Amino acid sequence: MDTIRAWLDRYLEALERDNASPYTVKNYRTDIGQFLDYSAEHGVNALSGLQRDLVRDYLEELAEAEYARASIARRVFELRAFGDYLVRHNAWEQNLFRRVYAPRVPRRLPRYLTIEEVQQLLSVPDTATPQGQRDRAILETLYAAGMRVAELTALDLRDVDLGSGEMRVIGKGNKERLVLLGRPAVAALRTYIDVGRAAQLGERSSTNALFLNRFGQRLSVRSVDEIVRQAGVVAGIDQTVTPHLLRHTFATHMLDGGADLRVVQELLGHENLATTQIYANVTQKRAREVYLRAHPRATEADTP
Repeated sequence: MDTIRAWLDRYLEALERDNASPYTVKNYRTDIGQFLDYSAEHGVNALSGLQRDLVRDYLEELAEAEYARASIARRVFELRAFGDYLVRHNAWEQNLFRRVYAPRVPRRLPRYLTIEEVQQLLSVPDTATPQGQRDRAILETLYAAGMRVAELTALDLRDVDLGSGEMRVIGKGNKERLVLLGRPAVAALRTYIDVGRAAQLGERSSTNALFLNRFGQRLSVRSVDEIVRQAGVVAGIDQTVTPHLLRHTFATHMLDGGADLRVVQELLGHENLATTQIYANVTQKRAREVYLRAHPRATEADTP
C-alpha cells in the first residue's frame, strides 16, 4: 500500500511538470510535509488512516502555536489541492480535506508602485554595460507584460517577436498565452539581445535562453528576484520591490488607464475573473480617496 508521503512526492512531481513556480513546489513540500509529520506522530502513514478529526486537531494545534490565520488558511488550501489530486488519481473517493473549514482571512488589496516610482526603478540600471542592459530589459518586460517571474526566466529567444511587440509565455498548468510589450520594453530588449546578451554569451556555447547570467547560462528566478529588489533599494522606494509587485503594478495601471477587466485577466493569465477583480477594487479604493480629497463638497457637512 502506498504511503501518504509517496503520494505527496508524486503530487509535487506533477506540479513541476505543470510548470508550477519553484517557490510553490517548495511551500507545498514544506507545509503538506508538516501535516504528514504530524500524522505519522499519531500513527497514521496511509491514506486510509486519515480522518477529519486528525486534520482538525492539527489545525487547532497550529492555532494554539499562534500561527497567523492566513498561514493556517494557506495550509488548508494546499491540503485541499493535494486531496483533489488524490481524487483525480483514484486514491480517494472524496476529498477529506474539503470537509475541513479554513479560518476566514480578510482579503488585503495588492500593493503597487506609482508611475513615478516605476520611472525611478527603470532608471537604475547602467545601460552602458551588458549587465545593465539586461537588468533594464528585465524591469521593462516585467512591468510592460505583467508576467510571473518564472515565466520570464523560462523565455527563449524564439518566444520574442519584437516586430509585433509580443511574447509567447508558458504559464501555470503549461498553458500558453501571448503578452504584449510597449515601445520602451521593445527598445530595451532589442538593445540587450543585440549588444548585452551577445557580450554575456561571448565565445561560450550557444543557448536559447533569453536572459543570461554572467556565465552565459539561463538566469534563475532567485537572481531575477535579487536584481529587482536591489533596483528598488537603489531607486529609494520605501517598500520591497519584487517581480510580483511589478505584476500587481501592471494590472493596477492597466485598469487605471481604462483597460477592460477581461483583457487584463487574459494578459495576466488568470483562469478566474474573480482573481483579477481584486485589482479593480484597488482602483475603486483610490478613486474614492481622490474624490474625497479633491471634490470641494465631498467632506462638508450637509447644509440646509
